Amino acid sequence: MNPRQYWIGVVSKSHVAIGVAGGFTQLNHGKAGPLERMRPGDGFAFYSPRDAYPDGPLLQAFTAIGRVGQGEIFQAEPADGFRPFRRAVEYLPARDAPIKPLIDNLTFIRSKQHWGAVFRFGFLKVPEEDFARIAAAMGRDFAADFALNGDGSTQGVPEGPP
Repeated sequence: MNPRQYWIGVVSKSHVAIGVAGGFTQLNHGKAGPLERMRPGDGFAFYSPRDAYPDGPLLQAFTAIGRVGQGEIFQAEPADGFRPFRRAVEYLPARDAPIKPLIDNLTFIRSKQHWGAVFRFGFLKVPEEDFARIAAAMGRDFAADFALNGDGSTQGVPEGPP
């Protein structure tokens, strides 16, 4: 069994709200690649540089957190010819967590002076310890929310879309 991995997607808060309401994630303008790297039970969080894309007010906060759901990636129904790829996520109730108080303690941010550069590709894998710090800042109990069963399988992995 592969160990759980932890991911961060970079999306404006207004787009995060759409994903949370629909129980899915969509990344990098609907590309499948980032979603294919994720597995059921993996931890997933959104970082939102802005409130709205492309020119909304600066936010610079983690805005949603959850677990990747069961099932394969899927394409949304066409809307104006756009069929983005999506993946099921069970989002957990959480508060926004500004990134600035966390920067010094997040190991995936190597350049503390140029911390925003790490988010430039819109999707990244982070160490468990960093994800646990983000979860705590968002008001979540990491050990309870992302526990593994004794056999290494995940508990509480949500079902995908019908």
